[in-house]
Amino acid sequence: MDKIWKVKPQGDQNEVKHLSAALNVDMVIAKLLVQRNIKTYDQAKAFFRPRLNDLHDPFLMKDMDKAVARLEQAIEKQEKVLIYGDYDVDGTTSVALMHIFLKKRIKDLSFYIPDRYLEGYGISPKSIQYAAKEKYSLVIVLDCGIKAATKVAEAKALGIDFIICDHHNPDDAIPDAVAVLDPKRPGCNYPFKDLSGCGVGFKFLQAYSMKNNVPLAELYDLLDLVVVSIASDIVPVTGENRILSFFGLKKLSANPSIGLKTILQYSGINGDEISISDIVFKIGPRLNASGRIEHGKKSVEILVAEDEHEAGELGDEINSFNEIRKTLDRDITQEALDMIHNNDFLRNKKSTVLYNRDWHKGVVGIVASRLTENFYRPTVILTESNGMATGSARSVKDFDLYEAIGMCSDLLESYGGHMYAAGLTLKIENIPAFTERFERIVAESITEEQEQQVCSIDIDAKIMLSDIGQNFYRVLKQFAPFGPHNMIPVFVTEDVLDPGSSRLVGKNGEHIKLDLMEPDFNSTVFAGIAFNQSDKFDIVTSGLPYDICYSVAENEFRGKTNLQLYIRDIRKKIP
Repeated sequence: MDKIWKVKPQGDQNEVKHLSAALNVDMVIAKLLVQRNIKTYDQAKAFFRPRLNDLHDPFLMKDMDKAVARLEQAIEKQEKVLIYGDYDVDGTTSVALMHIFLKKRIKDLSFYIPDRYLEGYGISPKSIQYAAKEKYSLVIVLDCGIKAATKVAEAKALGIDFIICDHHNPDDAIPDAVAVLDPKRPGCNYPFKDLSGCGVGFKFLQAYSMKNNVPLAELYDLLDLVVVSIASDIVPVTGENRILSFFGLKKLSANPSIGLKTILQYSGINGDEISISDIVFKIGPRLNASGRIEHGKKSVEILVAEDEHEAGELGDEINSFNEIRKTLDRDITQEALDMIHNNDFLRNKKSTVLYNRDWHKGVVGIVASRLTENFYRPTVILTESNGMATGSARSVKDFDLYEAIGMCSDLLESYGGHMYAAGLTLKIENIPAFTERFERIVAESITEEQEQQVCSIDIDAKIMLSDIGQNFYRVLKQFAPFGPHNMIPVFVTEDVLDPGSSRLVGKNGEHIKLDLMEPDFNSTVFAGIAFNQSDKFDIVTSGLPYDICYSVAENEFRGKTNLQLYIRDIRKKIP
């Protein structure tokens, strides 16, 4: 599939020139900053030199004073406190953060992670019964709870207080808890709205520390947990998240907790500079695998481990869960693909709804994503759990999946989610009716444009190869940590040539190792690598100029480090 190259707006050129002069940097660097809405010297200084002192005052968050006061009371009276969190990475890191900090201050402290299969997402009735039976007087909820007004009211009637730390959008009714910390709730003037769930928990502990003269260094020592949550929950790496990520990555790289060090070892991460991408693709999936395959509490247990032997045993378990998850993902995806490929009726529909009672609930969301990529249409994957059909749905660009599922709500027991991803539960006997109606709704509302899978590459700037040098890259590196809303810059250079030394590499010759030069600057040859683009080799070796889009990185080989272009795409010149 041909990729569409989309050059981003280049910003006001006067602002670019002014910033270039103010910072004494290349115009290209200034342009990249303006694109990120960084337009002044002070903004650039804050961007390039993150400081923990620049974190916002946590007491700007609505209900923070109430939350701190209730925690102080629990510590003073040594109440029984339960920490509750979701079973995904954000939830388990949140619980680990809170548990590590509070265990020094509360003797009777425990944590609770709901079972994905028996209890589902959010505050479960079973957990309230457990808290009442065990006589917990305070429950601190992390990464969920903002929509649990009914559950919190039930707990309150049983004499259980709740402090909620969430970052999701609320319903109309805010739970009647002692305190509800959520920067997205109405009336909350907290200036940064995109914290992770663990980030909200961090702000809560920051507020407690400030009020009770606890050295903030104790809290900052837990930032490796916070950055794992930020990366895994795909929240913007801007503003306060950028500061937390910057210092969290330093901690994760130099001195991670025992549990995270174990996860790093199993992930094969040995570098001194761990990236957001490393967390997303290597650390996060392992921590998520516990909740998918067995129980999310295993992830909390390794994150709070104080003994290397204990962490090692848990690491073995979690790694085995991840291997099982990968096998299930691969096998179920293939089963689902075969069901469609072998059935003309299924293959020609506008939507996909598949049910198999034996599919593992923990991977149906992943399978739904893979089928959406393959057939590019709204997809629902269902399995059986507790006598009901339950599963996950994924959408295509610009099609409102949540609205389409909502139009089938009379056939469902429950559903939730957003435009592109949702979860749903229904009676097994309702699957045929749901499948028929969902197909009709999609067929009647999806547009031709929404059915076309378009692969696009966002380009930050057009530059010459001669613009790239060690000083340029030194500044470019300082744009890290990269992530949502601050992605690694992608450049276009037109009219490059192969001096005759580019070649196919890889076990099956699937990659191109390029040597690149410009006609007017042929004294300098740049190294490039184009993974899985052997089909473009003829363009490279044609002897004619061609265009490339790429990012710039360092490559170490035999102890020597050089700049290398990571080629995203190669395009033949159009006559």
